[in-house]
Amino acid sequence: MPPTRVLVVDDSSVIRKILCEALESDASIQVAGSAPDGRIALSKIPLLNPDVVTLDVEMPGMSGLETLVEIRKLYPKLPVIMFSTMTERGAAITLDALAFGASDYVTKPSSTGSLDATKKRIETDLIPKVKGLCHGSAGMKRIQELPAGKAFVPAKTSLISGTIDVLAIGASTGGPNALAEILPSVPKDFPVPIVIVQHMPRLFTRLLADRLDKQSAIHVREGEEGGVLKPGEAWIAPGDFHMTLAKEGSGVRLVMNQEPPENSCRPAVDVLFRSVARVYGAHTLAVVLTGMGSDGVRGSQHVREAGGQVLVQDEATSVVWGMPGQVAAAGLASGVFPLKEMAQEVDRRVRSSRVGSQRRDIPAAGKKELQKNRDETPSNAPLVNRS
Repeated sequence: MPPTRVLVVDDSSVIRKILCEALESDASIQVAGSAPDGRIALSKIPLLNPDVVTLDVEMPGMSGLETLVEIRKLYPKLPVIMFSTMTERGAAITLDALAFGASDYVTKPSSTGSLDATKKRIETDLIPKVKGLCHGSAGMKRIQELPAGKAFVPAKTSLISGTIDVLAIGASTGGPNALAEILPSVPKDFPVPIVIVQHMPRLFTRLLADRLDKQSAIHVREGEEGGVLKPGEAWIAPGDFHMTLAKEGSGVRLVMNQEPPENSCRPAVDVLFRSVARVYGAHTLAVVLTGMGSDGVRGSQHVREAGGQVLVQDEATSVVWGMPGQVAAAGLASGVFPLKEMAQEVDRRVRSSRVGSQRRDIPAAGKKELQKNRDETPSNAPLVNRS
């Protein structure tokens, strides 16, 4: 496989140098070139034919956002990773960039660290995203070392014992736009609470919740210790905190912790899904949206073993089919749906479950997509086992 070609765009010569050195520390990546501003970058793209562009958010002259808009007009499929500061302004502009079509983002390391530490941080954060955006699920490491025991094979149809009482959502790369598609489509009278993990730093999750709240009929907030779950309200886990649930009398409240990251993530989807399965059991509906890596697979296993359902976003509409793809490959998906159909499917399942017990058949579209993904899964893909 030829190396992935990257065009680095940043007005700082020091940052350009660090970025280029960090990227080329990986033999599978080649820096095709660099540019100090947006106009030069636009002139270089047709000459260098990069596979990925890293784009500084704030640049003099033609800003990162303006450059991104032009890139999307001329090269709608070219992956673009924004490089932003960990400030309120930087976070707000990054969310704008994601809405305008940026594929992902990386936050700049603190200027107080050494050059070696900065380079290492960039290598850790940026290189996996470059690879994931270019190679999709093909480059993803599959889940290993799952508990030994009898293979878990979800039934294609089964009776729902009671209602769906909670919706849990996990997302990563491409997730903010996926959530912006789903949550504004949720009606104000949605009968269950929603809990969400979106892989983002703390400042970003608050701004994301505020934006989604303004766009949605339901109330969307960043998670907080002791927050009470109510129908028609959504909570997004705060960055750098795991979000879990705890029963309190007849209700359920949020509990935050800073226990070690799982799957290199805090918040982690696995942590939330495990907690939801423990509190709500078979009354859980979980959704795994676009995202890099495997966070959510083990959590989905807990949901299915408790009798709940797990829906995943399809490959065609995912920015990266890592998280949802691995859930489907493990045989844990109750259905696979395009992003534009997900909100309607979720609402249908939740409301129909509250009418009375019925058979949990996968609709024709979901069956077809699920069978397609199973057919394309390598024969040596690991099964999820029952502990």
